[in-house]
This record gives sequence, C-alpha cells and structure tokens, in this order.
Amino acid sequence: MRSELVAVLIAVQDGAPMVLTLKNGHALPSGPLETSHRSLQKGLRLWVERQTGYHLGHVEQLYTFADAPEDNEGRLIRISYMALTRIGDEREGWRGWYEYFPWEDQSGSVGQVLLDKIEARLAHWCEAGPIDRRQRCDLAFGFNRQSWDDELVLQRYELLWEAGLVAEAPHRQGVVLPGMIMARDHRRILATAMARLRAKIRYRPVIFELMPETFTLLQLQRTVEAVAGRPMHKQNFRRLILQQELVEETPDVELQTQGRPARLFRFRREVIGARHLVGSKLPLAKPV
Repeated sequence: MRSELVAVLIAVQDGAPMVLTLKNGHALPSGPLETSHRSLQKGLRLWVERQTGYHLGHVEQLYTFADAPEDNEGRLIRISYMALTRIGDEREGWRGWYEYFPWEDQSGSVGQVLLDKIEARLAHWCEAGPIDRRQRCDLAFGFNRQSWDDELVLQRYELLWEAGLVAEAPHRQGVVLPGMIMARDHRRILATAMARLRAKIRYRPVIFELMPETFTLLQLQRTVEAVAGRPMHKQNFRRLILQQELVEETPDVELQTQGRPARLFRFRREVIGARHLVGSKLPLAKPV
C-alpha cells in the first residue's frame, strides 16, 4: 500500500478564488508521504513550501481517499490537505476554482442559467431511479423551493458523477456539463476543500489569510462573496464586520479614479484570537 499527500492551495486574486494546479490544470500538487515527518500537517507544510515557494497560512487535513490498485504497486492512499496562501503577481499554475465547478458560482446569472440546465438533466435521471434521488437532488441543489446551501459542494459533484453528467463519471450520459476534468479523484478533493473553506469562514476568521495586509471593506466583501459564491447586502455586511470588531481603520486610503477615496482597514488579530477562545461564531458567509 502506498501513501501520498495531496495539497489544495487556495488564494484569492483579483476577487476570484484560485487553486494551484499542475499538468495544465488537470492535477493538484501531490507527493509521496515521507516517514521522516513528525506530523502529517508539518510534513505537508514543509513539502509544499519547498516545492512551490509559497508560504502557507491556515492548514488543515481534509479526508483520506483510496484508489483501487491499477498496477503491481498496490492500493494508493491519498491524504488531502487544504492550505491558504497569497500569490502576489505570480500566476503560473493558478486557476479559478469555478473553472472546475461553474455551477457553484451563484453570484450572477451564468451560474443560475447553468443550474436550470442541471435541474432539467437530473429530472430524467431521477425519474429512472428510486424516489430518494429526487429528494437528494432537491436538497443538494436547492430545487423545488429548497434553499441553496453553499457548503454542499461535494454532495452536488457526487450526484452529478453518479448521474453521469461530469467527465470523470464511468457511465457518462451524452454531453457532460462544463467544468475542467482532473486526474483521478483530484476534482473530488478540490470539491471537499471548497466546501470546507465555505464552512470555515462562518465561524473562523480564515478569510483574512486570503487578504492583503490592508484592504477596503468592499474588497473584503468581494472576497467573501467570491469564496461563498453568492452576493451579499453591502450595508448589512459592513455592519456585521464593524460590530464584531474584526477590523480596525488605518490612517491610509485607497485612491480611486472615481468617487471618494476608500478607507483602508487591517485585521485585528488579537480580537479574533480572544473570540475564538470563547467560541464566538462569525457567520461571514450567511446571506446578511
């Protein structure tokens, strides 16, 4: 049995969530598990930083995935991790995560139109199967007046895989949905990381690890919207951030070509550290 680490490196660039990839976007960074590592998390951090040159912020383990043996080397166990970083001006290997899951971007009309197409395609699949298929699709995709849950990224992908509507599915049903294919189970691992980060920003201030040192409140809102894949009410969002004392003003402003100069803020780490200790919730990704 062989083991390897798979890293999902996430950053936000120009208001878009990005993931570091290899092989022209078809694979995530991965490598053999080294037994000299004192912990898997430390091993992954050292391996990724050495291989890519990126400094990692928040790191956490996702799930362990297993491939059926394809050769004489036996079963392959993949231990996946999510890590947040900042990429500056570097673009090589970075791709928008909505290139792989375009239906997950429900912040505009394109995602809504694609969701309507998915509903029509899944309707035929539901009719040909047990009754729970319709219930699963309704809950995962928000059909039939159910609410859209941005955390159900993996459940949606696995339903589409089961229905043969994604390119990785072994029993594809005609023309598959748009979205870049990835090697083996790497798109499934990416879906897991997306779901984890969307859940995490509800109660931990990890969103700030994707921000520059100083930022405007509008930049912060757009970053949260980009990760969550849905829009937010501007004034309510600002009130939530300021009431929770997550940020503090700096003396600087961002000079814009139009309108008033925007005040720059920075993250108050000492406040968040104290709030985390007492278990305060930070529902940044809720529709406010």
